Amino acid sequence: MSSEKFQFPTVTAVVIANMIGTGVFTSLGFQLLEIQSGFVILMLWAVGGVVALCGAMTYAELGAAFPRSGGEYNFLSRIYHPAVGFVGGWTSATIGFSAPTALVAMTFAAYGTSILDLRDARMLEQIVAIGLIAVLAAVHAGRRRTSGGMQIILTALKVAVIVLFCGSVFLLMDSPQPIRFLPVSGDAALLTSSAFAVSLIYVSYSYTGWNAATYLSGELERPQQTLPWILAAGTLVVTLLYVSLNFIFLYAAPVVELQGQIDVGFIAAVAAFGEAGGRFAGIILALLLISTVSAMLLAGPRVMQVIGEDFPALGFLARRNRDGIPGTAILIQAGLAVAFVLSSSFESVLLFAGFTLALNSFMTVAGVFLLRWRQPGLDRPYKTFLFPLPPLIYLALTGWTLFFVLKTRPVEGLFGLGVIGSGLVVYGLLQLGQRRGRA
Repeated sequence: MSSEKFQFPTVTAVVIANMIGTGVFTSLGFQLLEIQSGFVILMLWAVGGVVALCGAMTYAELGAAFPRSGGEYNFLSRIYHPAVGFVGGWTSATIGFSAPTALVAMTFAAYGTSILDLRDARMLEQIVAIGLIAVLAAVHAGRRRTSGGMQIILTALKVAVIVLFCGSVFLLMDSPQPIRFLPVSGDAALLTSSAFAVSLIYVSYSYTGWNAATYLSGELERPQQTLPWILAAGTLVVTLLYVSLNFIFLYAAPVVELQGQIDVGFIAAVAAFGEAGGRFAGIILALLLISTVSAMLLAGPRVMQVIGEDFPALGFLARRNRDGIPGTAILIQAGLAVAFVLSSSFESVLLFAGFTLALNSFMTVAGVFLLRWRQPGLDRPYKTFLFPLPPLIYLALTGWTLFFVLKTRPVEGLFGLGVIGSGLVVYGLLQLGQRRGRA
């Protein structure tokens, strides 16, 4: 079996591509329903970047100390208990990657049908989304070199196109929108409102993926040295791109046209370049989403793989091909994503997925304090810069948003908690089966 490893550029590309996806191209429309201040909107995305960077710096310490693939499954099992780790892995496998994969594919299809002026063609959107998932799953279940090389190319194109799009709109737009990007009276109250907290969940979801490298730690060249740099570099690049994109969306298109809409990038492109130019730009923005689906199908199945390695009853999840790629897990994640495409509405999936993933990361970041107390002598090739400030910032802001989601959107929040509860039930059944097998 091949011992070839993923290199720094490939995994950094996975981090960037995992982050730049559905959220930044869709969530602005939902945020504008409650917040119409340009300054507050940009602050949302800047704060989200700070939260993600603080989380990434903390995860880097855990990833360097425990360099095994699996992300939260690996960390939570080591810090708390195997049951907590299994729930974290269960959440990542069922919601953390499958739901976002579905959302990105649905966004790709929504942009495509908007460009073709087929906005009510729901069945066509589903066919396009499912086709995209199927093709990319087949690629990533094949050879490692093909998989990694494709990811680098797609991500480089994505970053270049976003920079070109932002620069073109800013330089060529004759009549920008009269929205203020400097603070005005009332903005301070918005920054501490429940609307800001709930909108921050959308933003946090958009930044989901800053921890993607930890799912590939076991397949990364020199993980203890390179992982911190990968996480920090990927998060900083994406923060700059996110703030720039949302500035350009608000700069180009009227707020009333963006409110409640999914395809905000297409709307902004039409406002900036006219109908024909907007359709062309919309096609390019839609194509950018392909790399996000690709990155999620590359990173997510590694969680299923390590669960399969640890639980004999789920051993089929750990099956690998001659390149060491977990082909079965990739196909299962693709199947779960297809199920989300067929069964769920866009906004509800986005919110409950964001809530559940934030809770998973909250527990992981909190575990750094417990680990330092319990195992002060543990070998830590990297320690969180400015500790304990980054994890405290992450926990405070994430905890604030989780509270307000449960308060204002209890259905989505409780559904997320239900997924976590189902993970505990499955873990209990697996343990019972193992005890009976030994008896």
